[in-house]
Amino acid sequence: MNMQAMLKQAQKMQKDMMKTQDEINNTIYEGKASSVSVKVKGSKEIVEVKIDTDHIENDEIELFEDMIVAALNDAMNKVNEDVELKMGAYTNGMPGLF
Repeated sequence: MNMQAMLKQAQKMQKDMMKTQDEINNTIYEGKASSVSVKVKGSKEIVEVKIDTDHIENDEIELFEDMIVAALNDAMNKVNEDVELKMGAYTNGMPGLF
């Protein structure tokens, strides 16, 4: 393969990677933990936090704070998994590059 063809192929791959990254950044991922749900963008921006107030007692605020953390971590893990899945095609299965 000549150098010009390789350069074209690399430019196309870079364009495809950027498109995939934009797609991920604009996808909404939902994480849940009991009565708490959160939504985050693929860019890891928190979009929404919802608490099912039917299950809240005043003495359980600390528990709900822990559930919010767990739900956020769940959503962030989903972002990371999707990034590895979608961007892994460009890294030939080398984990941890994104």
